[in-house]
Amino acid sequence: MTETPDSLGELPTAECAGNDIRVFVEGDVLFDAMLADFAAAQRSVWLESYILSDDAVGRAFMDVLAECSRRGLDVRVRVDALGSWLGFSGRSARCLKASGVRFVWSRVWQWRRPWLFHRRNHRKLAVVDDRVAYLGGFNITALNSRRVCGEARWRDTHVRISGPLAGVARRAFESFRTGDLSWQSEGNRHGMALLTNRARSSRHRLHSWLQERCDAARERVWLTTPYFVPDSATQRALCRAARDGVDVRVLVPGKSDVPLVQWAARAAYSRLLAAGIRIHEYQPRVLHAKTLVVDEEWSTVGTANFDYRSLFINFELNLAAECRSLNAILASQFEQDLQESIEVRKEPWSRRPWIARVAEFVGWSARRWL
Repeated sequence: MTETPDSLGELPTAECAGNDIRVFVEGDVLFDAMLADFAAAQRSVWLESYILSDDAVGRAFMDVLAECSRRGLDVRVRVDALGSWLGFSGRSARCLKASGVRFVWSRVWQWRRPWLFHRRNHRKLAVVDDRVAYLGGFNITALNSRRVCGEARWRDTHVRISGPLAGVARRAFESFRTGDLSWQSEGNRHGMALLTNRARSSRHRLHSWLQERCDAARERVWLTTPYFVPDSATQRALCRAARDGVDVRVLVPGKSDVPLVQWAARAAYSRLLAAGIRIHEYQPRVLHAKTLVVDEEWSTVGTANFDYRSLFINFELNLAAECRSLNAILASQFEQDLQESIEVRKEPWSRRPWIARVAEFVGWSARRWL
């Protein structure tokens, strides 16, 4: 078996049901680990990303992927046709194909069924030799690199999984290729699963899982999300938990890359604050992480935001685990992020200017399309 990249030894690590799970919050560290795993692959490298950019980071990935293909490995790359539309050129796609990489644009425009273009492939997944899998919020772009963007790089969260769950990740990748869009892994007796937002038993399975977990919470619900536009049912679940004495906190960006989404998020603040929910806005840079910590055991990290698009429209993929060590790592990171955040207080918020209320109305009116 290939050795684990040396840099990973310093990362927070959780042992969950025979799986080694390492948590990344810096893009450069993540990208170095992924490229090292790709370069050490013996059989296959499969990569799926919402955004793959033609920049310094993206080109490093393209070089390694092309080299893997020339070595005779099964290399597959799937990128979303809209997410990577402006950042990844057709020329780069042709170069990958010329090297033998099986490259495909995901969810392309179809004249006969144009309405399907609204539903994007928002997943970020990499699988190496059935032994290692990566998933989370990081896209493959220089926006996440401190080497390129300095202190302005985006703040995100990703995980590296080595162990039996990597084989499940491979099936998650393959099921999407074959058109089995309702594929869903089931939690084993150790309480670990890969969740998509659609299953044969439930059209919005991920949404149902998150709501069930909020309803079952007894101590804490700590949510980090870049795009917070909760539907009415989710708002009720969060408010019920807070009124029952659960410590419910929501961490969202103070600086958003999509201002309209931030306006929509703030439209929900008054109701949530009135129920006792604490809301914090992260200040230093754009926050793009998507994690949820419930009590001291359950947690999830992945690609899904807490908004209409992720929960009802797009294709998403999350790791969900009944695992105290992973829960503790994500909770510790949440607490660190709070130290760089400003809490939204109920009374000052009630006195915000009328222009802010107008912006909230505009954002909330567009919430189902953001």
